[in-house]
Amino acid sequence: MILAEKITMLRKKNGWSQEELAMKLNVSRQAVSKWESTASIPDLDKLMKLSSIFGVSTDYLLKDEMEEPETNMMDGSDREKETVRSVSLEEANRYMDLTVKESVKVAAAVSSCILSPVLLILLGGISEYGSGRITEDAAGGIGTAFLLLIVAGAVGVFIISGMKLAPFEFLEKECISLQYGIAGLVEKKKGEFEPVYRNCTVTGVLLCIVSSIPLFVAAAFGAADMVLLYCVSFLLFLVAVGVFLFVWSGTIWGSYQKLLEEGDYSAEKKRENKRNGRLAQVYWCTVTAIYLGVSFYTMRWESTWIIWVCAGVFYAAVRGMAAMLRKE
Repeated sequence: MILAEKITMLRKKNGWSQEELAMKLNVSRQAVSKWESTASIPDLDKLMKLSSIFGVSTDYLLKDEMEEPETNMMDGSDREKETVRSVSLEEANRYMDLTVKESVKVAAAVSSCILSPVLLILLGGISEYGSGRITEDAAGGIGTAFLLLIVAGAVGVFIISGMKLAPFEFLEKECISLQYGIAGLVEKKKGEFEPVYRNCTVTGVLLCIVSSIPLFVAAAFGAADMVLLYCVSFLLFLVAVGVFLFVWSGTIWGSYQKLLEEGDYSAEKKRENKRNGRLAQVYWCTVTAIYLGVSFYTMRWESTWIIWVCAGVFYAAVRGMAAMLRKE
């Protein structure tokens, strides 16, 4: 195991992102990324700091033949039994290629769901404000059937894409270790895609904002009802395009973050999600029991639903308090 692999492994075992390790060493995140991708090596001073931070000897860091550290600073809570899953170059490439292919399908399926009521809206308007060539019942039947067909097709795409990506779900839940050279490859692809992701995000936001302008202008000038329906349909079209850009670019960007364990997919975030998963299970089972108990006791089902609203707001406070207690 070479120095770059050891730095990556020890960092992830301690649950630190590249940014967090860089802060501890007073260097940039790019410097840590270069160390882990073998683009450069730390100087002697940084090696001494790495040895101290990780709780291992400098011999272990420098000697490739030493596979086991002489000492380990890992404490006994969540880390003592944690295993780091190795990701090969073949797995990483297969995951990134599959994500690129499926992101288009999933984005198109989400956008089609947004556009699904357009025909129902237009046919309804034609039946009510048009020349009467189509009855209201026929318009509702055809429009609803078209809507359900689109939604069914979109759900089918979600299921098939989810099944294809299921073997890679561990990237979201488990700590991983990229084999030699993979981190540099992913960083390169991420850097190349970053302008595309940024432009898609900006364009998507702008489309969602301006989508309502034609509707407001038409309403302000007292346009006919049918014109307003055309404006609503145009609004849905622009939103669908914006959402397509969000989903497509966000899915690909997320694949790079998962492999590099950055952002919401850092090792610490994964541990936090596991802990919060157990907390959520207990919390929501308790809330459900309280809701049913209060509802059956008072028989005021029309008002006891407020428990869910209060519970949702309180859950954020519970998670915050749990995080504070863990840090203490």
